[in-house]
Amino acid sequence: MQRLHARYPFLEAARETVATETVDLATVVEQEQAVVERARQRVITALEDGEIGEPHRDPRTELLSYPVARVLVSMVEERVLVRRYARAEAETAHERFTADLENTTELKSVESTGLELAELLAEFDLEETVTAESVSASATTGTGTGTGTGAGSGTGTNAGTTTAGTTTATDPDDADRFRIDVGTYLPLAADLWDDEWGLVNQPLSDGEVPVEKDDLLLLLREAIRDRIEDGLPFEVPTTIGDPLEDAADDVREVLANLDLTREIDTVVPELFPPCMKSLLDQVQKGEHLPHHSRFAITAFLSSIGMTTDEIVDLYRVNSSFGEEMTRYQTDHIRGETSPTEYSPPSCATMQSYGDCVNKDDLCERIPHPMAYYEQRVDDADDDELEDWREGDGDGDSDSDSDDGDNDDDDGDAGSENGDVTDTNGQK
Repeated sequence: MQRLHARYPFLEAARETVATETVDLATVVEQEQAVVERARQRVITALEDGEIGEPHRDPRTELLSYPVARVLVSMVEERVLVRRYARAEAETAHERFTADLENTTELKSVESTGLELAELLAEFDLEETVTAESVSASATTGTGTGTGTGAGSGTGTNAGTTTAGTTTATDPDDADRFRIDVGTYLPLAADLWDDEWGLVNQPLSDGEVPVEKDDLLLLLREAIRDRIEDGLPFEVPTTIGDPLEDAADDVREVLANLDLTREIDTVVPELFPPCMKSLLDQVQKGEHLPHHSRFAITAFLSSIGMTTDEIVDLYRVNSSFGEEMTRYQTDHIRGETSPTEYSPPSCATMQSYGDCVNKDDLCERIPHPMAYYEQRVDDADDDELEDWREGDGDGDSDSDSDDGDNDDDDGDAGSENGDVTDTNGQK
């Protein structure tokens, strides 16, 4: 097994290596404790440190620990673990191939066994949609044949075609800049939240986005993360899972001890999906919401950790607020007064009722408002996670309100509960 495959186990060639050597994973996890221990370390270090730890000195052990680590992630079956593991693997890969590509460029005169950028682009079928450029040719003519002086005045036999002061490079490893088809750029940049990655901030030209080499490598990191996350979690056969129960329990214990409660108990409206931002804004303005909209925002706020009292206080600004009915309906949605705890509607249901508004790029890739919020919270820095309830934003609960009957707004409980069960799934 090549060291390259152990270093980059997500490569298709690495998968083929494992397959052609007819490795029986059930036998490996039963008999090769070093592989299991390295897999356990990969996952736990991903949770704790956002990386996968030091590689094992034996390439075979290192390579086989990757599929075993994926098994452990699948056995624990927690969304936050899937995301953090995939991100840690991708971040480690990014650090490694950034270093390897620098070494490959410096040692171009000698044969190198390191990864090359052209190979990495081909791995993700990007060789046709990513064009390499060299800005160093902007003040020179092409080498070989060509006439005239100045940028873009001739064509060279070795440097490629000179256009607008740049030369299309024949080898991505020699390039300083790249152009990426916008259709390729958008999904790769979808989870990069800095404003600089937004298409509106890119000098789009002829359907292509220009990027520096460092930015291209960050986009490749995202492609790797997507590949690693793809298919997780999966169903694990008992012949493989049973010998790994102790290792999986170790992962579960670490996950339980980490401060990940923000996944389900943090209220940060700035990170809400656009649909829920809109509904919350209407609630805060005291506007009347139809039953399906009222259900959606109530179920969402409940799912991210708001209590019945907090949700009831939020509705007090409505001129027809009725506390008893609002509390009953909220408790019903939360499963306090019913056998079922209702989850927020999916994006498809929100769309069918006209509540899906102001969609952004992440909405295009996410099927559920909760998945949107969980990803935004997980991607946010700690200093961005100021819980709304810790400030003065919990619904303007000190506003004047009318605690009288709520016949016009809330209807009767039976009607509201009918809407709940007709339009939404159960947790």
